[in-house]
Amino acid sequence: NPVDWYPWGEEAFNWAAELDKPVFLSIGYSSCHWCHVMAEESFEDLSVAELINDVFVAVKVDREERPDIDNLYMTVCQLMTRQGGWPLTIIMTPDKKPFFAATYIPKRNRYGRIGLLELIPLIKELWQNKREELMKNAEKAIEILKYEEHHESLPKEKVQINTDIITDAVMELNMIYDDIYGGFGTAPKFPIPHQGIFLLNYYNKSGDKKALEMVEKTLIQMRAGGIYDHLGSGFHRYSTDRSWSLPHFEKMLYDQALLLYLFTTAYQITKKDLYKSTIVELVRYLKRELSSDKGAFYSAEDADSEGEEGKFYLWEIEEIKNILKDDADIIIDLYNVN
Repeated sequence: NPVDWYPWGEEAFNWAAELDKPVFLSIGYSSCHWCHVMAEESFEDLSVAELINDVFVAVKVDREERPDIDNLYMTVCQLMTRQGGWPLTIIMTPDKKPFFAATYIPKRNRYGRIGLLELIPLIKELWQNKREELMKNAEKAIEILKYEEHHESLPKEKVQINTDIITDAVMELNMIYDDIYGGFGTAPKFPIPHQGIFLLNYYNKSGDKKALEMVEKTLIQMRAGGIYDHLGSGFHRYSTDRSWSLPHFEKMLYDQALLLYLFTTAYQITKKDLYKSTIVELVRYLKRELSSDKGAFYSAEDADSEGEEGKFYLWEIEEIKNILKDDADIIIDLYNVN
């Protein structure tokens, strides 16, 4: 695309210092849907690319190649905006001090977000005429990062966890639990396996049946919902709605790994066939689709096929009828195809 991307390295930052330009850092990865969206609508657009090339030195990072850089600047984004995700957009000084952070940015103002065509001239104006304000932002971010790094580097004392903390955690999960569809919180709804693993461990220690009930309802609803691939197996990244019906179609290796662990733990406790069959199907999927013939695993499957999100997974009624003939109505009814 027409953005003049540099790889992460001293060349880019030295050039930015020489030109006295801020650095536009974009972090993404190959199977990230919104990374593709931002690339197609902005980075491949000549008007946006010209603006980026005029105002910044642009740096592109693949988070799967450089998880260290991604981790650092994702922390920056979370500290500055209270949220994170990909694509990750950081604007910083040539000496790597960040003063602006965001995730996906549309081409124009949309979704309650400022667009690149509006943001970039604003950054240019601030950089040229009000740089002290940007520097204050950058220094604040650096101070918080230094504090975080210092805190992390301190030797960890062995502490006895107060059981009140565990009880409080269970109560908080109880408060955000969706007793109709399972899961925690509202849309978009992510499968968060460590919550379920925690509750199952708590059930094993306490015998609290509500903890087990919350996990089971969540697993059953997810397994029955559109977030699960009923033909090929594997769980999609998240559900865009509360009822697990309409997924974001990306599949991540680490989601499968943690969900496999969660379903296995649930099966060990309950011996329910649904959990066992899900475990078997997930393992088959991992071997068939995410295993490389070189011995390693692939990290993800893209949400997009032929430039369209979910195209590989979506079925038209006519396709179902052509394949299943007289049995088609059963599937159309069961899977609520309309």
